Amino acid sequence: MPKLPNPAVGTHFLDAFKTMVGRIEASIKASGNKKLVLPVRMFVAGGVASHFYTARRMTDDVDATFSHRMLLPEDLEISYRDTDGKARLLYFDRQYNDTFGLLHEDAYKDSTPLKLGGIDPKVVEVRLLSPVDLAVSKLARFAEHDREDIKALAEEGLLNSKDLKKRAEEALKHYIGNPGPLRTSIRLACRLIEENQP
Repeated sequence: MPKLPNPAVGTHFLDAFKTMVGRIEASIKASGNKKLVLPVRMFVAGGVASHFYTARRMTDDVDATFSHRMLLPEDLEISYRDTDGKARLLYFDRQYNDTFGLLHEDAYKDSTPLKLGGIDPKVVEVRLLSPVDLAVSKLARFAEHDREDIKALAEEGLLNSKDLKKRAEEALKHYIGNPGPLRTSIRLACRLIEENQP
């Protein structure tokens, strides 16, 4: 199990993310819904999950889904300065949709908890897609930054090609459409992992 967040993750980024989750937590507490079964689980994917594992590529948008239907607060744009003093904005991507990418049916069940000081996990439980499921989620688009994230996970020793191939092929069984491009992405990703493992 990797140490989370990666010790090299900047405190400014971490504080900005905590602020965002704190606002979601406050919104849940203020909802007054007595039928709500807590915690609400927040499943984080994309560049933010990759950054928490590897402390490599920075990103400005948070890709996440929830275990409950959510009316999110409006103020989920957090201004902060990174370790170099550069002004940045971290925002919740309200357009993110996990339906069109590749995702294993057990990805959320097998996700990894991320403990954040000041956030009550009994209200909001933040979870990262596991390294292998995070890599699988990047295969459909497989853009340059997706390949960078897969490479970084491999370099950190968090990913191997055998597990990725198995998980991706299991996920493919539940998708409708032409699997040809995805199979090519799987082969390329496996090669990338093998070239960059420690």
